[in-house]
This record gives sequence, C-alpha cells and structure tokens, in this order.
Amino acid sequence: MKKAYKEMSKEELSALQTELKAQYEKMKEMGIKLDMSRGKPSIEQLDLSSPMLDVLNSHSSFKGSDGMDLRNYGVLDGIKEAKELFAELMECPTDHVMVGGNSSLNIMYDLVARAMVHGIGGNEPWIKQEGIKFLCPVPGYDRHFAITESFGIEMINIPMDENGPDMDMVEKYVNNDPKVKGIWNVPKYTNPAGVVYSDEVVKRFANLKPAAPDFRIFWDNAYAFHHLYPDNKGEILNIVTECEKAGNPDIYYELCSTAKVTFAGAGVAALISSPANLAEVKKQMTIQTIGHDKLNQMRHVLFFKNAQGVHEHMKKHAAILRPKFEAVLNCLEEELGGLEIGSWIKPLGGYFIAFDTIEGCAKRVVELCKGAGVVMTPAGSTYPYKKDEKDTSIRIAPTLPTPDELKKACEVFVLCVKLASIEKYLQTA
Repeated sequence: MKKAYKEMSKEELSALQTELKAQYEKMKEMGIKLDMSRGKPSIEQLDLSSPMLDVLNSHSSFKGSDGMDLRNYGVLDGIKEAKELFAELMECPTDHVMVGGNSSLNIMYDLVARAMVHGIGGNEPWIKQEGIKFLCPVPGYDRHFAITESFGIEMINIPMDENGPDMDMVEKYVNNDPKVKGIWNVPKYTNPAGVVYSDEVVKRFANLKPAAPDFRIFWDNAYAFHHLYPDNKGEILNIVTECEKAGNPDIYYELCSTAKVTFAGAGVAALISSPANLAEVKKQMTIQTIGHDKLNQMRHVLFFKNAQGVHEHMKKHAAILRPKFEAVLNCLEEELGGLEIGSWIKPLGGYFIAFDTIEGCAKRVVELCKGAGVVMTPAGSTYPYKKDEKDTSIRIAPTLPTPDELKKACEVFVLCVKLASIEKYLQTA
C-alpha cells in the first residue's frame, strides 16, 4: 500500500527526495531528447495514407462529376464530391458544407478576422465595438486562445467538468452581455481533457438566447471520428440539428478536418454552418481567394469513397494510438496511483491526456522534464493568456514518440511529478 506524500513526515520526504534526485541525475546522463509538446501523428499513422498519393496521376481525367476541370480555377467553396463526403461524415445537409484548404485553424482565424473587419450578419464590425469578449472553456486549446488574444479580444475562463463547460456560467454571460461575441469549443474528446459534451450541454448551447445578435458558437469538432476504442465511442448530439430545432440556425460555426486522418500538413478542412452564414463567408472569400486545392479534395474523395471508408481508416489509427495511450495511463497509475500528487482522466479518443498536479507544481514539472531531455507543452498553455492561476494543468501528447521513446518519456515525467511534489510539500512543512 502506497503512502500519500501529504501523509509523510518531513524526514520521510527528505529521504525520498535524495533517492529520487539520484534517479533524476542518472536519467539526465542518458541523453534523452524527446519532444512531446504537440499532438503530431506518428510516422506509422502518416504511412496509412500514403496510398492516397496514387489515386491521381498524369493519366487521370481530372474531371469532377459536374464536368469541372479540377486543375483550373473555380469552385470557391469546394468540389461537389468533397461536400458530399463531409456532409455524410458530419451528418448534415450538403448545402451546409463549405470545403476549404488544409487547415481548420485557418478557417477559424479568418472567421474571427472577418467579424473584426466586416461584422457578422450586417452588424457593426467587432473592431468598432469596444470591450468585446470571448468565453473560453478551460483547460482548452492554446491555438484557439492565441487567435482571440491576437485581436485584443478579452477572454473569460469557463470551468469544465466531465459533461462539458459550466452552462450556468455560459448562459449568464451569453444571454445577458452583448459584448460576449463567441465561445470556443472542442465538443468531442476535448483538447486536452478528452471530455465528451453531454446531451444536455449540447442542447443548452443550441438554446442560447444571445444578447448580441452577432454572437457565434465556434464548434471545433476536431476529433469527431478520432476514437481510441471503436466499440466504445464517445457520442454527441449534432449541433446542426439541435440549433435548427431550437430556432437558432445561424448561431454556430462547426469546423472539422482530415489533418489527423490523412496528412497533417495536407489534409482538407471544412466549415459547416447555415446557408445564410456560408453565403456571407463566401461573399467575403471571393475577394480573398479564387479557390482551394481541388485536386487534394478529389484525392481524399477517391481514397475514402464515403464516410464508412473514413471510419475504417480511423480504426487503423486507433490500433496504433491505443497502446500508446494505455502505456502512459498504466505508467501514471503504477507510479503515481495512491500518492495523491496528481489526477488524470482516461480518454476514449482524441490526441491528449490531461494531467493535473497538486497546486503550484505544473511549471516545475515541465521544467524538470526539460532538464532531463523531455519537452512538454509549456504549463499554462491550456488557459487563456497562458495563465493557469493554480499552476496545475499539463497536457501530455503521446502520439508522436515510438513505444520505446514513450516508455522513457513516461519514466521521466512521473519522476519529475514526484520531485516537484516533494519540493512543494517541503516548502510548506
């Protein structure tokens, strides 16, 4: 039976610290160099999609079903076949789909930028409205927060539990403050905690009554089909259907992509929203671009053929990722279980494991890991302005390293958690 650190005497903690420091110095001598700072697909995952490069070649017809020459200009909002594929995948009408380039983050940035400069739905541009705000469920996706921070938009933390964001807080802000213009979401297998929004949470989002007519829900469904356990999938209600049932057909922008399905730098992203919202975006896009990579869109269509093709492909990803996630989770349980110096959730999908240290230790853990050759996402990155007031949140990205590298990284991580926790307890002993 392990003894919790908080129950140890100062002498016991000091003795353990001496022992762990010796282990840490030995690890530093091993010359480990591992980067676990981003959720990148592994080489094995990328190799799964290599055959996609063969579906188009110099002998292909390059003609879409509507006769469009895919090599030429045109089709601003995506080829017909790609729209149909995403509509099937995301379970929405085809006229709710706009297919873009390789990055959903790019689409989100542009949506915010257009709202700042041109406004939404005929309303005054955000840049002319002083003191605008965005709600940010935490812990969350650092790149979301970077977008709103770059435009000087005030960000407000919204705590999350196992069901999703605190909807009492969301409703209070959205329904009463016209300065609140949006909310970031990763509704399925959240980044980094792996939370799946409950039915009640999704319905309450759909039934919001914004004080601002230009408020939008940013529904970044990045891990919509990224299951670790195909027989135990996280499921959420369809935001498109729920918003329409609630009489709020224009309140959302849903995003998705194949960035972690095919190639991280050469996938295809899509925006899903009401025809009215898409018409507004398309009008502004006409000035921005003549069109995205139609050959890549068709390459994806020919490779997958339909939504079932994508789901079967994702089972291959799961087979690669599942052992990695389980190796990390088993290591955490074996080494830290019972010590009461950290907590974590076992995700059913997505790309990350969220780890919480005892208060005031996350930055120190990341610092110690770096000293031993393991680079983690900077502590605090999962909060707006990188300010985690309690200094507890760490994002673990287990996807890129090989199994052997991951084993070493886990050994370093749990050792650093132990050391940082002992330091903290000794400071207050």
